[in-house]
Amino acid sequence: MGRADGDGLIEAFLREPRRYTSHQVAEMAGVPVYRARRFWRALGFANVADDAVEFTDSDVEALKTMIGMVSSGLYDEEHMLLMARSLGRATARLAESQAELGVEELDQAGVPLADRPRAWRRRAEKVVPELARLLVYAWQRQLAAAAGRIAEQDMSAVRLSVGFADLVAFTRLSRQITGSELARLIDRFEGTSADIVTSGGGRVVKTLGDSVLFVADKAHVVAEIALRLVEHPRAKGMPELRVGLATGPVIWRMGDVFGTTVNLASRLTALALPGTILAGPETAEELEGDRAFRLREVNRLSVRGLGELAPFTVTRG
Repeated sequence: MGRADGDGLIEAFLREPRRYTSHQVAEMAGVPVYRARRFWRALGFANVADDAVEFTDSDVEALKTMIGMVSSGLYDEEHMLLMARSLGRATARLAESQAELGVEELDQAGVPLADRPRAWRRRAEKVVPELARLLVYAWQRQLAAAAGRIAEQDMSAVRLSVGFADLVAFTRLSRQITGSELARLIDRFEGTSADIVTSGGGRVVKTLGDSVLFVADKAHVVAEIALRLVEHPRAKGMPELRVGLATGPVIWRMGDVFGTTVNLASRLTALALPGTILAGPETAEELEGDRAFRLREVNRLSVRGLGELAPFTVTRG
């Protein structure tokens, strides 16, 4: 919002004209403009000048929807703002990635920069409706899975096994290859790790370029995923991975996980040798006796912020 749009690109993607100022939208929603702006900022939209005509009928409906959910008691205002922030973060990242992929498609088709706005408009007419349907479908599926999983859980004290994996020597490697090669490497790593985690019964919490954080309900699930992650790069020409595993109470908040267990998995990853898996004592205790895995205790290590402990390497049984 608020940027010049001489080529009509914003309308092409919004699929409707901008016709209202922020004050007009707030008035139609029946709230003061300062309150409307709280919701817009939560969604990730910057404030615009009072006289800027930046808003559409959909902006009015969206604001009315959020205000109505608060008025009806479905959410209090603070939780509605948290919901809006969650939506804003998720959709901002989604939109950035889809725009990047769109640029790559135009580049591969040989569209020169001068012709890109017109090509973008044509693309928006075809792509936006299809992506909108896919977005709603994927979100509903994910929501159904999440609701079924946590409906009877005490979210303040969930016990999970956590894995944290990262590419070895990624910083050095990133200085030795081109930007496009680096982008392909990250895409391959994120795609491969997501496939391995989800097919193995785990859940990807987030990826951070050269690393992935994942969880599972049981230690043997997260350990099997870790083994597959470590084994895969060797066959695909990717850098080696190292993985840290920990089991214990985890705090879920807005799609992310926090707490000592998550910190331990991250710290163990930093201490692991290339191509190896280090597991904390509680994970090793759950894996004890499972013939699918071989555990070997290593010397006690000083783990930053968590004191000393004796972790275990995990290999195939």
